Amino acid sequence: MWAMVVKEFRQMRRDHRALALMIVLPLLMLVVFGYAASFDVANVPVQVVGPRAEQVAPGLPAALEVQDVIPSDGDAEARETLVDGNAVAVIVTSGTGPGHVLVDGSQLFSARTVATGIASEAPTLGVEILFNPQLDTSAVMVPAIAGMILVFIGTVITSLGMVRERTAGTLEQLAVMPFHPRDVLAGKIAPYFAIAALDLVVVIVVGVVLFDVPFNGSPWLLALGSALFLLVTLGIGLRVSSVSENSGQAIQLALMTLLPQVLLSGMIFPLEAMAAGIRWIAYLLPLTYFVEISRAVMLRGAGIAAVAEPLSLLAVLGTGVFGLALLRTRRDLVPARTAARREDQREAAHPGR
Repeated sequence: MWAMVVKEFRQMRRDHRALALMIVLPLLMLVVFGYAASFDVANVPVQVVGPRAEQVAPGLPAALEVQDVIPSDGDAEARETLVDGNAVAVIVTSGTGPGHVLVDGSQLFSARTVATGIASEAPTLGVEILFNPQLDTSAVMVPAIAGMILVFIGTVITSLGMVRERTAGTLEQLAVMPFHPRDVLAGKIAPYFAIAALDLVVVIVVGVVLFDVPFNGSPWLLALGSALFLLVTLGIGLRVSSVSENSGQAIQLALMTLLPQVLLSGMIFPLEAMAAGIRWIAYLLPLTYFVEISRAVMLRGAGIAAVAEPLSLLAVLGTGVFGLALLRTRRDLVPARTAARREDQREAAHPGR
């Protein structure tokens, strides 16, 4: 029995991916749930506008972090500010009365903090919650779940499919045919792209019809963000498959890229509630930007100017990740084609051998 124990430990030591999954992943979960898993938002960015803005701003609750005081703006400008995502709440003051507060309901937990703080410390201010008036959890979760599905298909399913092709030898067989390597890859990933797009449509339609999730923005803008995001996830899936020798390794690596995105992207836990030492990781994750785009377009009806930054970052990430994956996969395919050509030349020079 002791010999078997020693043998298993030696095998575990050689399997670096399994060790990373057993050691790194628990540490990641500990850090996430210790520092990032919080629904309590301590500081909420707000703007104060209107004729009495400078007088009202100093007396606001401590949880409200005043970013701008603009006496010249009014209700219309305040609503535009929320649509563009420049603040969670805008306090609109009045020259004759206490004024009112407009709150962005698409940022669920921050909106609840604002509503609670205003009700307890400034009850004379009327609160109007926009985009998600009932503060329904489903309204903010459905756009994020759509992104999680794209991650799952683009990373996990794609990597498994490509690894199966490699282990079965069919990918190398295609490489020796008169096709360019990029054509082979495009043909392989096109079905995953189509399935992911179909699943995205189904999730959004079910969310709108069954859960009454509003869709106030442009479907084409959401489609653009989804395509850029899927480009990133497909690139990650290709990269995972290129460094995996079998399906087990592909699943391990794919999970190590999937879980941080689900936990740290703002999909479940608000970014504002995360410690600064953990929050920076979220800005390296593509799902963070898709969640921002999908919630902005679906709930707030934001235009392309409001989501230009996350769209640009997804485009940069997609170009980099997919380009690296394409180069690595092409490097794996070209030797097979070269070897086949040499074999053909040898056969032509010495027929019958």
